[in-house]
Amino acid sequence: MSETKKNTAIEEVEMDKETNEGIMRTYEDDILGGLLAAADYINDEDEIVPIEIARNGVVLIKFRIRPLSEEEYVKCKNRHTKYIRNKQIGIKIPEDTDTAMYRNALIYQATIPEDREKVWDNKAAWKKLDVLNGTELIGKVLKAGEKDAVCDKIDTISGYSAMAEEVAKN
Repeated sequence: MSETKKNTAIEEVEMDKETNEGIMRTYEDDILGGLLAAADYINDEDEIVPIEIARNGVVLIKFRIRPLSEEEYVKCKNRHTKYIRNKQIGIKIPEDTDTAMYRNALIYQATIPEDREKVWDNKAAWKKLDVLNGTELIGKVLKAGEKDAVCDKIDTISGYSAMAEEVAKN
């Protein structure tokens, strides 16, 4: 064995019950604090990302997005998926998802409420572009590549890209 690799002995120490409980409380507080901080990602100002839609060097639209929870992803997907009843097994199964509307819904949901009200819930724009709601407005205003870039950014800040990188490293 080389000199850089030395065997280290682990010494077991007896602790009284009170000391042991104190140490456990310290670690529990750290764990609880970490869990609470992790759960508050939706309200974390550091997680909000500005988006600019520019064409020919001119910024046309600015809005900010936040991370989405898995439940929000699922809700958007379910809202834009057509289901049919399978008569053989007696349950509804997904037949088709309107991918364009699903992506519009993700962008709408991820836009912070203040910007959503100004940009996507702009009733004057709805009237001019003949749409019924903010998700339809997104479909009329953003090009496919622009929507793709915004959805990629939403996935990144929602943790999907970071997890894929971590899994790839390990």
